[in-house]
Order: sequence, then C-alpha cells, then structure tokens
Amino acid sequence: MTEYNPVADVIAQRRSVRHFAPDPVDPAIVRELVGLACTAPAPHHSRPWRFVDVASDDARLRLADAMSESWLSDLAVEDRSVLEVDRMIKRSRAQVLEAPALLLSCIVLDESKEWADERRKLAERDMFVQSLGAALQNILLAAVERGLAAYLKGAPLFCGDAIREALDLPDDWYPAFLVLIGHPEEGFEAPPRPAINLDDYLVQR
Repeated sequence: MTEYNPVADVIAQRRSVRHFAPDPVDPAIVRELVGLACTAPAPHHSRPWRFVDVASDDARLRLADAMSESWLSDLAVEDRSVLEVDRMIKRSRAQVLEAPALLLSCIVLDESKEWADERRKLAERDMFVQSLGAALQNILLAAVERGLAAYLKGAPLFCGDAIREALDLPDDWYPAFLVLIGHPEEGFEAPPRPAINLDDYLVQR
C-alpha cells in the first residue's frame, strides 16, 4: 500500500507554473492563502509580512506602468536591442495584467532590533527576509493543495520606491515578491523533477 504523506506530496507537486487558465480565483481563497502565510515562523514573535491583493484593473495598470518604467531605466544601460527590451517589457506587463490573482508581498522591519554594527544589522534583516520566504512558501504549497498553481516574480525588489508610489503604500513597506496565482491550464501535468544527488547539497560534520 502506498504511504500517504500529505505534506511531502504537496511539496513534491509544487511547480512554478507560468501559464494559467482564464478562470478567476475565488477572493476567499486568496484570503485563506494569506492567512496561512501569516502562520510562518518569524523573528522576535513578529509578523513582518504585508500583502497587497492587487485586484482592480486600475491598480494592475499602475503597478505594470511603474515596474515597466523602472525596468526600462535599468535596461537602458545594458547592451540589449530595442526589440529584445520591448519583448521583455511586454512579457512582464502581460504577467502582471493577466494573472487571475496577484499578490504583492512586502517586508516591514518595525520590530527588528537596532544593532549598532553593520554585521548584526545585516543578520537581523536576513532573518526577516528568510521569514518572508517561509510565508511565501506557505502560499505556494497551500495553492497546490487547493488545485491552484502559482509562481513568484522578484521584480518588485528592484523598484520598491516606484511600486510604493504607484499603489500608495506606507513608506516602511518594502516590496519584495509578486505571487501570481491561477488555475493550471487544462491538461497541464507537471514534468517529473530530475533526480537530486543529495551529496551535492548535504554534508555531515
């Protein structure tokens, strides 16, 4: 008899699925996912995550415009053709505008400790960043459990000021990842993962 391991099974099923069916995602499920995100471990008994459900067409457009303008400025100093830049910007805008559900995750650091030296300041921030990663993983795994698919887009990390202005967010919310969520396209089947040689990733001392 096959052993049933629900957590391990969901972890194994998770994929970064970037193509969704057009079906909408129930807003109540989005709230459930955020609720589960907020159960993640965090430093100092804090809850250093904030999520923005970017649901309206107007907010999506403002977000896409802000990210596009910021990215265009970055790409202007790189050796890329106009056609390549145009293709990249169009793909990114389509992802933001067309995702059935779109969450912006942010970090807040108001409960972090004020260390006097840079070494500990960096370590303190790293703890909060790791905590956000745990919260995001909760969303991704809970989405799979509900028959949904999702992936992360890290572009907000590069244009936080523009995004805060576009979405009228508090100054102490630091945009991190977008979570794009939807129903997998009909017939989608996750490809098998390649075998992992744990000796490449695990050592004993």
